[in-house]
Amino acid sequence: MMKLGDLAPNPGARKGRKRVGRGSGSGLGMTAGRGTKGQKSRSGGGTPPWFEGGQMPLQRRIPKRGFHNKFKVRYSVVNVGDLARFEAGAEVDVGQLMAAGLIGKLLDGVKLLGEGEISHPLTVRVHKASVAAVSKLQAAGGRVDLIPSPERK
Repeated sequence: MMKLGDLAPNPGARKGRKRVGRGSGSGLGMTAGRGTKGQKSRSGGGTPPWFEGGQMPLQRRIPKRGFHNKFKVRYSVVNVGDLARFEAGAEVDVGQLMAAGLIGKLLDGVKLLGEGEISHPLTVRVHKASVAAVSKLQAAGGRVDLIPSPERK
């Protein structure tokens, strides 16, 4: 009966690693199989995968398209339905929205949108609000106070 300890690979199936730079008698001494001189013989030699032999690289050859508007204003968005987690009569500001995880980071301000429903009154202080959001909060007995937008960097 054969045991696990008796298992072995076939003779010649496992080859030892090439040990380079171990003396001239080994056949791979001195230059360690790299040849003499040149970029690939040096330590750290060789080119990165994107190198194209000195010709103008593809990234720089292709035409650039599009436009990035550096004056665009981007708001972090909160919906009216998300405010239902706050208790009735609470005053909700940007800090409380961040603490509750409703906004990740303050971009150019917080905008309140009208998605969802709310049944209890809240006072919400944000930088912008849609007409639908304001009407839903006022219908529930609450109000929206607009605060000035933060300074842009």
